[in-house]
Amino acid sequence: MSQIDLTLTPTTHDLGQFEVRRVLPSKKRTMVGPFIFVDQFGPAQLDLGTGMDVRPHPHINLATVTWLFEGAIDHRDSLGSFSTIRPGQVNLMTAGKGIVHSERSPAAERKAGPKLYGMQTWLALPDGKEEIDPAFEAVSDLPVVEDGRAKAIVIMGELWGERAPTTTYAETIYAEIVLGAGGAIPIEEEADERAVMLVGGEAMIDGHPLKPYELAILQPGRDMTLESKTGARVMLLGGEAFQTRRHAWWNFVSSSRERINQAKEDWAKGRFPKVPGDSEEYIPLPDGQPKTVTYP
Repeated sequence: MSQIDLTLTPTTHDLGQFEVRRVLPSKKRTMVGPFIFVDQFGPAQLDLGTGMDVRPHPHINLATVTWLFEGAIDHRDSLGSFSTIRPGQVNLMTAGKGIVHSERSPAAERKAGPKLYGMQTWLALPDGKEEIDPAFEAVSDLPVVEDGRAKAIVIMGELWGERAPTTTYAETIYAEIVLGAGGAIPIEEEADERAVMLVGGEAMIDGHPLKPYELAILQPGRDMTLESKTGARVMLLGGEAFQTRRHAWWNFVSSSRERINQAKEDWAKGRFPKVPGDSEEYIPLPDGQPKTVTYP
C-alpha cells in the first residue's frame, strides 16, 4: 500500500534563463502545515553580466523562507535589513502587518555568471499572529544530522532529535536531506502534515519512487524510510494543520479578505515603506485585478 496520500505536479514557469516550478498552491491541495506557497527554481547558470532582479514588492500576514543549494541572492527589505543568502543559510522574513523587499543577484555573481538553484516558500502566519511586527533573520548555525550515507540539515523546527534555532510561529518542519548511494533516513510521523520533494537524483519513500519536483504528500501518523540507490537531494516540509482558511491575492495572504483589499489599496497609494539601498522602481499591482483565491 502506498504511503503517499497525494502527488502534486508543479506548474513550470520559464523565465528565460531559468525555470521556476510552483507546486503549492494547487487545486488539489492548498497547504501542507503552514506552507502555503512552494517554488523550486533551477539549477541554472545565467549569462555573464546578467542576474536575477526582483524589484521591491510587498507582503502581509506571511513569512518568506529562502533556501539555496547553489548561488547567492542579495536580500534588502524595508526594515533596513541586508543579507547575501548563500547555501547553508536560511533567510526568514516575517511580513506580519507589512513589509517590502527586493531580491537581486550580487555584483560578484553577475561577473561570473550567476548560479540559481534553490527553494522559495511562504508560511501563512497563524491566527493571532498575522499582524505581528515585521522581522528578518538570517540563520546559518543549523543542526546537521549525519548517519553513514545520509545527511540532513534541519532548517526549521525539530527533526531527528535536533531543533533549528530559526523562529517558528506555528509548528513547522523543514529540512534538506542529501543521500549518498545506498543512503537512507527515517521520516518521523510527529507532524500533522508532511510532504517531500525530490530536487536532485533519485529516491524512494518506503519503496515508492519519487518523481523530480513533484510534491508527495505523505500519509499522517506513519513512520517511513526515505532511501536512494544512487544518491539524491530531497526537501521535507510540513507542520501543524491550519483550522482557519486563508485567502491569497498576488503577494498577500490573510484570513481576512478585507485585509487583503486594504493591502492592495495601500500598495497602490504608496503607503508601504521603501526599501533603503534599492532603486525607486517597484513591482506594481497586477493588471486585471485577479480575484482573491480562498484556501479551504
